[in-house]
Amino acid sequence: MNLASSPLRSPFGITRQGEAAEQLTLDNGTLSCEILTYGGILRTLRVPDRNGAPVDVVLGFDTLADYESQDKYMGALVGRCANRIAGGEFTLNGQTHQLAVNNGPNHLHGGLVGFNQRIWQVEKLEQDRVVLSLTSPDGEEGYPGRLEVQVTYQLVGAALSIQYQARAERDTPCNLTNHSYFNLSGHNSGPVLEQDIQLHASRYTPTDQTSIPTGELASV
Repeated sequence: MNLASSPLRSPFGITRQGEAAEQLTLDNGTLSCEILTYGGILRTLRVPDRNGAPVDVVLGFDTLADYESQDKYMGALVGRCANRIAGGEFTLNGQTHQLAVNNGPNHLHGGLVGFNQRIWQVEKLEQDRVVLSLTSPDGEEGYPGRLEVQVTYQLVGAALSIQYQARAERDTPCNLTNHSYFNLSGHNSGPVLEQDIQLHASRYTPTDQTSIPTGELASV
């Protein structure tokens, strides 16, 4: 397939840095979704409701400018490391590395320009599957080593699968995730306060005032 001319992809604006972003559409007959090359963002996910009508259950924006101006990592692929690193500092193999600090005193979700603000490359695009890739150079945001990442979004039956692969040229922290926000009644249905989530856990990790775990494993 000629990816550039595929009917599964369409323009989605130009970034502030002058890079072109695209929207990729997947559909397996049961589910459909739209993914942006900007940030690898999952913009929509339509699933059948109890009556079989499609409902978009993830939150998203209509324009690239809206994505660039928000700071909630809406639907994005997050890296190199999701969550916080205390003081933006870690020691690996006897060497201390100072990362960019972008959340109070801490490093959050990859730093000042994380994977959520990068244009991902489309490696493969099929009706129900897309493979995106990104290269993070040595020293980016303070991380050691060049890191090559591949993320596969695939619609499988009644599920959306997200698979992550990363290869580094030297030891380096890596903790990838997707940062979608869900409203199971539909993205435009109002508050989610009537929806519950149940976690089967016996302990949790209390955090300090900057959301860094204290080290305690407290009983639920």
